Amino acid sequence: MAARRKGYEVGLMILFSLAFGFVFFDRNALNFLAPFVAPDLHLSNTQIGLVSGGFSFAWAIAGYLGGALSDASGRRKSVLLGAFVVFSLCSGLSGIATSFAMLFASRFAMGLSEGPIMPVMQSLVVAESSESRRGLNMGFVQNFGSNLIGSTVAPLVLVTLAAFYGWRFAFYIAALPGLILAALIWWYVREPPSAAQGTATGQPLEPLSRRLLAVVMRLPAVIKERNMWLCILISIFMVPWMILAWVFFPLYYVNIRHVALSDMSLLMGVLGISAALFGFIVPGISDRIGRKPVMIGFSLIGLLTPLAVLYYTGPLTVLAVLIFIGWSASGVFPLFMGTIPSETIPARYIATSLGLVMGLGELLGGVLTPIGAGWAADRYGLRAPVYIEAACALIATVLALFLQETAPAKLGRRVPAAAAAR
Repeated sequence: MAARRKGYEVGLMILFSLAFGFVFFDRNALNFLAPFVAPDLHLSNTQIGLVSGGFSFAWAIAGYLGGALSDASGRRKSVLLGAFVVFSLCSGLSGIATSFAMLFASRFAMGLSEGPIMPVMQSLVVAESSESRRGLNMGFVQNFGSNLIGSTVAPLVLVTLAAFYGWRFAFYIAALPGLILAALIWWYVREPPSAAQGTATGQPLEPLSRRLLAVVMRLPAVIKERNMWLCILISIFMVPWMILAWVFFPLYYVNIRHVALSDMSLLMGVLGISAALFGFIVPGISDRIGRKPVMIGFSLIGLLTPLAVLYYTGPLTVLAVLIFIGWSASGVFPLFMGTIPSETIPARYIATSLGLVMGLGELLGGVLTPIGAGWAADRYGLRAPVYIEAACALIATVLALFLQETAPAKLGRRVPAAAAAR
């Protein structure tokens, strides 16, 4: 039985990592194709920021509400499956855009469909993970596939397709994998037992609307937890640290450093390689030495990437190495978005809590910051968004100093999220 459960745990992590990889393949598509799309649709830097901000706004709202619906209904698999089907159907819409308004609407719809995916996935990961591998598993699911596929493979494939066949064709290709992943999720993923389904007591269920309201009404109590509001604040600064690089690095490389498009795609691919590796190595380290020191150290390392892009003028190979090291800070995302909240909040509210951290990070950091950075880029030049990115990493480092440790190995006791694994 133990071997079978471990086999399912490993298989689930691989499937979810692959699935989230293709979610990010689509999410990042516009960033890598911006040098093709912007001149064709006559977009300003401010409009590029608005499209990114609109996507993040939709992602944020849908992430929180989708997580709350998942907790209230107890049907995590159903919510996840529905999100994949809808995002797959919507993802090709970007390719038919002929104006800023059409592009904005298509990416907004995409954000609505993709938002619930990560909090629901991670709630399933918590339910199926052993305590000693929780950080590693959550990091692998959130960062390995998303960065290997969404940040490494995506720029190489999408830029090449756009150069030979046009950017619209590249968007159409980005739409295909989601339905395949939806079928795999339907076939492999099992719904974990949930108190919300009444399986524990056999009592009749309250109406879903009442259960959903009860989950949402827990919001004030959730935010009062010290680690929760700190994770929310860290998310508000680290999300734009990542998004600003995705959105403005390609434009900075091409327009300021005059890097060839092929070299730009390779430099952007370095971000994916780094995050794919450190995305589970960093949370794995935190399983052993604690969440807090890892959050502090690697958030600080995140300063290296924007500083290297701004000030290093030597060979591109050395720049790629510096970016690779600095982007290891992406490994803290599963910690403040998933692991630390899941070890702080009762298991029955995990998806809601994760959706809240992710949602507010996207809403306040991912929406407002790219729009402001786009405005600053139009007014002061493309260096401005990179300076803002550096400031975000520094502020997140300071906030991490005040986190309370939650790692079971460091505390020597079980944490609340362990109950979800039973």
